[in-house]
Amino acid sequence: MSSTLVGKSIAILAANGFDENNMTEIQRAITALKGKFKTVAPENGVMNGWQTDHWGHYFPVDAQIGEALGSDYDILIIPGGERAVTKLKTNLHTRRIVNHFLEAGKPIAAIGAGVALLALSPKIAGVAVAAPAECQAELTAAGAVIGGDALEVSGQILTADGSDAKAWVEQALALFQEAEAELQAA
Repeated sequence: MSSTLVGKSIAILAANGFDENNMTEIQRAITALKGKFKTVAPENGVMNGWQTDHWGHYFPVDAQIGEALGSDYDILIIPGGERAVTKLKTNLHTRRIVNHFLEAGKPIAAIGAGVALLALSPKIAGVAVAAPAECQAELTAAGAVIGGDALEVSGQILTADGSDAKAWVEQALALFQEAEAELQAA
């Protein structure tokens, strides 16, 4: 795989309680491709991951969600984690950032409970998504179409039900590289 993430501005939208496995898998993959990412969160300084049934490690917060603009980033990544998603749903800046990416047609990769944040935007209507069972009702209410696969790609949007983080990471990197190729061809 080539280093097409060089020069891309990648935002990882998270909060305390994010799925630490999702976060570390995607961070390693981006770093291996020489990509740079910033974690965008409501917390100051650091946020705490969640590992299956207990608190995990602390991760640095690079940008406060209230000060981050979707236009500052080329790619949006939303890891899972019910605790984090619950917190992000109540933050109006989450809606603003997610809506920007959907309106602009920029690549988004969301997994597990993180897929539910896409329901904050009316732009999700008609989009096929993969999501865990606990998120499907709110996504359907927002007009999303629940697909039958563990991974769904709809345009520039990749969603995963969370059953296979490694497959999600591989597909996310492929999506990001396809988006870059399309931009260069235009």
